[in-house]
Amino acid sequence: MSDRVLALAGLAQALAQVRRIADTGQAEASVLETMLSSVFQIDAASVADVYGGAAALRPGLLLLRDYFAGTTKDAQLPRLTLSVTQLERRFVADMAMVSEVQAGILAQKDKADELGVAHPEVLAALGGLYAKTLSNLRPRVLVQGNPHYLGQPAVVAEVRAVLLSAVRSAVLWRQSGGGLLDFLLRRRDLTAAVNAHLGG
Repeated sequence: MSDRVLALAGLAQALAQVRRIADTGQAEASVLETMLSSVFQIDAASVADVYGGAAALRPGLLLLRDYFAGTTKDAQLPRLTLSVTQLERRFVADMAMVSEVQAGILAQKDKADELGVAHPEVLAALGGLYAKTLSNLRPRVLVQGNPHYLGQPAVVAEVRAVLLSAVRSAVLWRQSGGGLLDFLLRRRDLTAAVNAHLGG
């Protein structure tokens, strides 16, 4: 359950950044780095290692705690989460697309290592990869926000790059045994795991 909660926290954390970028044009730098770095961790030893340690997922764990307590501040986050988990199921069923996405990510790894995962060139490449592949699947993930920012190509690329990291987390969640029934049948276990990671 611990790995499942960490992957779900990664998903929530990525989508919160998507919402922030769409509304303000700005991501939270440390969180952005965590999420984009996770995209390049294809063969990590553990779920925590994908994110550089469980501590890096504290913002996502806090979002989960609010959700399970019924105090979610952003009503769009649960809807986005559902959309991404539906998208992930269609994605993993398309092995040609999975291979194309993995190859596209690996092609950017040297540049990400050299310039940093949040460099505009890396964001543009990852955003372009998402646009060429995952955005063609249905249902599309519809992100609402400030039209001023969503009209800027650099912001759109950043949103798509972070959505790629959200799908990465959704894949991890599924691989850890997660599914939509968790929200109906295992809320108590998930809440306990969240609290254990948060230390309370």
